[in-house]
Amino acid sequence: MADTPSAPTERRRTALVGLLLASVFAVATCGLIYELLAGTIASYLLGDSVTQFSTVIGTYLFAMGVGSWCSRYVKRDELRLFIRVEILVALLGGWSAAGLFLLFPLVEQFRPILYGLVFVIGFLVGLEIPLLMRILRDRFDFSETVSNVLTFDYVGALAASLLFPLLLVPHLGLIRTGLMFGLLNVGVALLLLLLVPARASLMRERILALLVMASLIAGFLLADRIQRWSEIAAYGERVIYASSSPYQRLVLTRHDDDIRLYLNGNLQFSSRDEYRYHEALVHPAMGRVARPEHVLILGGGDGLAAREVFRHPQVRSVTLVDLDPAMTRLFSQTGLLRSLNGGALTDKRMHVVNADAFRWVRETKARFDIIIVDFPDPVDFSVGKLYTETFYRMLRPHLAPGGMAVIQSTSPLVAPAAFWTVAQTLEAAGFHTRPYHVYVPSFGEWGFILAGLADPGAATRLLPGNRFLSDATARQAQFFPPDMARRPVPVNRLDNQALVRSFAEEWARYEG
Repeated sequence: MADTPSAPTERRRTALVGLLLASVFAVATCGLIYELLAGTIASYLLGDSVTQFSTVIGTYLFAMGVGSWCSRYVKRDELRLFIRVEILVALLGGWSAAGLFLLFPLVEQFRPILYGLVFVIGFLVGLEIPLLMRILRDRFDFSETVSNVLTFDYVGALAASLLFPLLLVPHLGLIRTGLMFGLLNVGVALLLLLLVPARASLMRERILALLVMASLIAGFLLADRIQRWSEIAAYGERVIYASSSPYQRLVLTRHDDDIRLYLNGNLQFSSRDEYRYHEALVHPAMGRVARPEHVLILGGGDGLAAREVFRHPQVRSVTLVDLDPAMTRLFSQTGLLRSLNGGALTDKRMHVVNADAFRWVRETKARFDIIIVDFPDPVDFSVGKLYTETFYRMLRPHLAPGGMAVIQSTSPLVAPAAFWTVAQTLEAAGFHTRPYHVYVPSFGEWGFILAGLADPGAATRLLPGNRFLSDATARQAQFFPPDMARRPVPVNRLDNQALVRSFAEEWARYEG
């Protein structure tokens, strides 16, 4: 039987309804992706991931509420407005990651831009669902409309929350992820424009959608270059390597003979003076143990601490536990970096374990003569747990009798409360401590804490051939002037994470 005259119209209406329901899924997925992007970038650039995610999510949800409330004032032409909102969300959300990375090194007041962008995107996303529900109300009864919209909304949110950490960030990176979901938003708008009756009044929306799509495609193709531009602007140095792992952003820069490593924008070492840091980290502990044969290094995936450890001829085995295989692979396979660490990561005595140190320490039965704790600074709670009393109590049974541990403990000059919190926490876990500090030009005054099952004592035996550490500097390092002197501080526990808060407050005052 031939189609009746109304059949094409009915098919178009059915397709439109299906697309609108699919749009709910796309809208929910894109909206959560933009929220996760903003929170992740804020934690990368500003530190303290808990604070950044909390404030970003709070701002975003509040803005969605404002958008939903304002949707009541839309009295007609909801579909046209929905298409316009999709185009605008595609533009702002799709370019959000690239824009934030590019603006961070160029503006002094970054937070107003960050939260302003989050609010605008959240406001637009808040408009989307009420508009869709009103568009669909004539095609379903009310209860069915609500049920369909909420089902697709929640499923879309689940998809985004799983895809973002497991697939998108590791394989696409933050900039490409934002641009790809911007394309999804504008794709929804273009499909709707194809299915609604052709009217000259929608020509402007078609042109805008195509322009936004073209910009997003161009950005996707140039994402690596955009990332590199932002990093050159941020670091002021030539970027020779940059990649994102599931755990962090790794950037290497070079200026003349100076190689620098940045993790999530934070300087980890400068090749011009890293020997000061690593000699001070390793040798005071090694020199206090008669035969340091078995060594554990927690963190230190660059292999520079291991380089210093292998200078001791008694060492028979080194176990290095670092979370990120991209880090240890980079520093074991790249010629320039192998020359820095002396090939320590490929030494036959080295055993590299890529695992979460908290879990690994809890599960291992091994004991060590030396334990070197070289974690990044406690910028967020995920790292802060590695400075807690719980972690140090787990560490104690793995220290052999007469053994020695050493912990890098941030700057006692810039962050004295944070520094002494580490000492207080080690003592609460049953260690005897001996703090010390040295000057590293790239970082300033930097602190370390020796920890043993008995008093570490004041004297240490140093190897000959150090470039920085000597008997005189080792003795001097144990004296603290009044501005770095010990002060009352709390113990850092899993349930209070006092260290993360004091670290953030002290460094913010210094940098602000």
